[in-house]
Amino acid sequence: MPASPGSSRRSETGVTGFTASRGLARALQQILVDLVELHLQGKQAHWNVVGHNFRDLHLQLDEIVDAAREAADTIAERMRALSAWPDGRTDTVASTTTLPAFPEGEVGVSAVVDLVTTRLRATVDTLRTRHDEVDGEDPSTADLLHEIIDSLEKYAWMVSSENRVP
Repeated sequence: MPASPGSSRRSETGVTGFTASRGLARALQQILVDLVELHLQGKQAHWNVVGHNFRDLHLQLDEIVDAAREAADTIAERMRALSAWPDGRTDTVASTTTLPAFPEGEVGVSAVVDLVTTRLRATVDTLRTRHDEVDGEDPSTADLLHEIIDSLEKYAWMVSSENRVP
């Protein structure tokens, strides 16, 4: 028996899994491309940051890159578990991300702090914007989004603190 979107698939032996609706798949795809783009832009910043306190930010950017890559993998694997197909091809990411472009060349520490903070917050905005749609259909997937939001908001706070003056 074919599965209807957003329903459990059944076989002769019983329930075999939940199938994401097209809306849920689209929401997760948007989250995926923004996480992939955050990973790529974080690496771009990591390679090209210069200036005072370079080393600390350089190392912190690797933590953010790792967190974004792991979160993207979590979302892509969740999509597959829900019989949806993640698309992380570079042309798809470049044409559908909501993150602003990252400047080329060397970028000073203070500017990188602001650029990365903006991109972290933009990614969180995508997660928060899509959250209710996801939660309405699949609370288990929404739980994954909560963990990613918590992680990225913590990084946004930590990175943005670099430029703050009390």
